Amino acid sequence: MVMKKLFFIGLLISAGFMQSCSYTETPQPINNELLAEVFEVKADFTPGNEFRNFYDLKPAIFDADVLLVYELTGTDKTGADVWKPLPQVYTINEGIFQYNFDFTKKDFSIFLDATFDPMKLNSSMRLAKVFRVVIVPGKFAKMVDKNNLQNVMKTLNLTENSVVSIAN
Repeated sequence: MVMKKLFFIGLLISAGFMQSCSYTETPQPINNELLAEVFEVKADFTPGNEFRNFYDLKPAIFDADVLLVYELTGTDKTGADVWKPLPQVYTINEGIFQYNFDFTKKDFSIFLDATFDPMKLNSSMRLAKVFRVVIVPGKFAKMVDKNNLQNVMKTLNLTENSVVSIAN
C-alpha cells in the first residue's frame, strides 16, 4: 500500500514537472538583408580633415562583423561602375599614395596616405571620391570573395536598392 502511495505521489510530481515544461518553436533564420548593409559615401581629402573622413556606425556593429570598403575607379566599356577594394595603392611621378580605411564597432574612417604632399594630387583624386562600404556579418566573413563588390553583394543578398548614402 505504501508503495502504491509513493508511486502515485511520484507520478503526480512527474506530471507537474512535465506540465511546467514548455515547447518553444525553433526561431526562423534571420534574413541576411537585416544583418548585412551597404553604404555609399563621398569623401573629400583635404588638409582641413587631415586627409581622413570619419563616419559613425549607428547602430554599432557586432565584434565579429567585418567592414569592407571599395573605391569607385570609373566605368567599364558597358558603362557599369568599376569598384576596387581598399587599400588601393597608386604610383605616380611624385611618389606613392593610397586610399585605405580602419574601423571600430562604432565608426570607420577612409583616409588618403602619401609619400608626398597630397595637395599635389589632381583634385579629382582628392575631392568627391566615392566609396562603397559593406558590413559583412561575422558568420559570412570567410565565405565572401572580398575582392569583388558584386560578388559580396550577391552573397549577402544585397542589391543596388540596398545601397544607402551617408554623409560624414
